[in-house]
Amino acid sequence: MAKTLAQDFTKGLWDEIPPFRLVLGLCPVLAVTKTVENGIGMGVATTFVLLCSNILVSLLRKVIPSKVRIACFIIIIATFVTVVELVMQAFAYPLFLKLGIFIPLIVVNCIVLGRAEAFASKNNIVRSTLDGLGIGIGFTLSLAALGAVRELLGSGTLTFYETPIQIMGPSFQPFTFLIEAPGAFVALGLMLCLMNLLGKK
Repeated sequence: MAKTLAQDFTKGLWDEIPPFRLVLGLCPVLAVTKTVENGIGMGVATTFVLLCSNILVSLLRKVIPSKVRIACFIIIIATFVTVVELVMQAFAYPLFLKLGIFIPLIVVNCIVLGRAEAFASKNNIVRSTLDGLGIGIGFTLSLAALGAVRELLGSGTLTFYETPIQIMGPSFQPFTFLIEAPGAFVALGLMLCLMNLLGKK
């Protein structure tokens, strides 16, 4: 049992890490990772929604009629997205402005809805909690890693708390292509390649 619970948590950190293994949720992955700060912010928001919706779906799985389960899951997810949106407006308004439309779009993020349908609706609250937490942390780490690569090579900085920290020396010539939209696809493709190579080993 302990091994199963550990697997429920750790699978999201490597075996089923959303952008690089399941190749899901790529819209926010590509759109908000110009800086590491944006990536972490989006990841934490998604993790909160994923964790809370998994818990509530698991608690209500025997009550929700199967014919309307998807609609019910979307309502549950939308509720927690609204909570995240209001909290970010109150306590992290600059970050909220940067993430923009991608915060409300968590409602239709296939990672969140997919975990509710494929896992939380079929398992108990403990397993669903660990699944949501593991997938959420894996998603956050993915966004942070991609954001760090794009920002570091694209501008030579890493941004935390609205403050860009200069990492590269004065002679560094930034590869600004990486902080543009096409650069997001290139960076993601290279990281997918690296993950596949590491996975084979």
